[in-house]
Amino acid sequence: MPTYNAEISAGSLMPLESKRIAALLATHPDDSAWHHAIEIDNILQKKTPATARRQATLIRKRLLTLDAAGWEMISNRESEVQLQLLLAAAIKHSPLLGDFMRNVYALRQRGLESALAPHDWPDFLAECAHHDPAVTQWADSTRAKLFQVIVRVLAEAKYLDNARSMGLTPRSLHPDVRRYLGERHETYVLECLERAQ
Repeated sequence: MPTYNAEISAGSLMPLESKRIAALLATHPDDSAWHHAIEIDNILQKKTPATARRQATLIRKRLLTLDAAGWEMISNRESEVQLQLLLAAAIKHSPLLGDFMRNVYALRQRGLESALAPHDWPDFLAECAHHDPAVTQWADSTRAKLFQVIVRVLAEAKYLDNARSMGLTPRSLHPDVRRYLGERHETYVLECLERAQ
């Protein structure tokens, strides 16, 4: 199993859709109920069943890294808690995102720099390739898409001011999110999030 995968390229945090999937997961749907909710009821309100399926699959993989208490917080809490937990789930699902936050974002911040730089991404991927040679096989288009999505994730989670300027806007972790992750011994996720503040 490679250390890194390119699955995150399928979508950013998608807060509204994730909220709906979290509420669905809380009902412990079987395959039939899942299919009905996503493709018949179209709870994500997508134009095609294929898009709904693709996004629902990615969101479910992310949310399954959390537990029922996490889904409840995503479904019912305020935006700040929801976004921070979605970011935590995305980090658990994608070490590529976590390591980027820990090794690039946090480094820029500690250096008192105000934004990410264009060369950060190729430099980071070169470093990743040392740990996981499969990274060298990714097409240029995949690499570009991954960076685009990671920047969008960080902007959605309010860690960047926007996707264009990529200005650093580090967040303090909400006490309830810190408590949730701490109680579950999510050391890696906490390290990624707390270094980046």
